[in-house]
Amino acid sequence: MNHDNNETPPNLVTISECIRANLEKFFHDLEGEHPKAIYDMVISAVELPMLEVIMKKADNNQTVASEMLGINRNTLRKKLQQHGLI
Repeated sequence: MNHDNNETPPNLVTISECIRANLEKFFHDLEGEHPKAIYDMVISAVELPMLEVIMKKADNNQTVASEMLGINRNTLRKKLQQHGLI
């Protein structure tokens, strides 16, 4: 797979498209109710699987994972604790 551009291979859906479709479904399912704290809900929903995948790819090495994510190792550790991953 070529990672030098933003092209999506045929028949694959981007992360943004998945999030957009799920948010549309979320609002549809609310049937007019007005939700609160959507930002935190979405960030948490995206962050957990991202951390799980990155930690697996980094063989649970927090230094490697923090470099992959582009965040400070202490920030990563805090997020791992928040999601119950350590």
